[in-house]
Amino acid sequence: MQLPELTDSSPTVASSTGWLAGIAHEISPNFGSRPAGVLIDTVIVHSISLPPGQFGGMEVHDLFLNRLNWQAHPYYQQIQGIAVSAHFFIRRTGQVTQFVSCEDRAWHAGISHFQGRDNCNDFSIGIELEGLEGDAFEPAQYARLADLLQQLRQTYPIDYVVGHEHVAPGRKNDPGVGFDWRRLQATVAWPLQCFPVLSNLSQV
Repeated sequence: MQLPELTDSSPTVASSTGWLAGIAHEISPNFGSRPAGVLIDTVIVHSISLPPGQFGGMEVHDLFLNRLNWQAHPYYQQIQGIAVSAHFFIRRTGQVTQFVSCEDRAWHAGISHFQGRDNCNDFSIGIELEGLEGDAFEPAQYARLADLLQQLRQTYPIDYVVGHEHVAPGRKNDPGVGFDWRRLQATVAWPLQCFPVLSNLSQV
């Protein structure tokens, strides 16, 4: 099924529910409540593929929904039993699925620190791109990510867009050197200050 494209006229994320209209929803059990009064001001960009470097299957969905067959591939033995999620997953084609309400705390950043704050899951929205860290991403993913950022910013005061590697340096390397931050900044047309990796404002 062809999903509708996100545009400036698309429905925004409903602040009462945290779900974006016009895209597929699959509800992950891996989430929790955000701290009371927290300001959701950061988007963290990740990359993921299962098995690594293989695209187009349902394995990432299965991981976020706690139904991945750990015996299906040798790599899965390394991650067996983990419970993770992201708010959004963008495939190579640009198709988007939402797994966790933006009002809730998805489990995507782990041990992390940004702008003087620990536990980035508390104040961030996690977006996973289908891809292998260090490799290039597809034009459709940049376009869809930019549209999604615009929609999120109509509901939440998003001030920063960073990579997982920037909030967990030394522990995580995604999305990696293949991700073109300048392209994303130009596409979304936000100030450089929103992209610490470009503006040298990162405090991680």
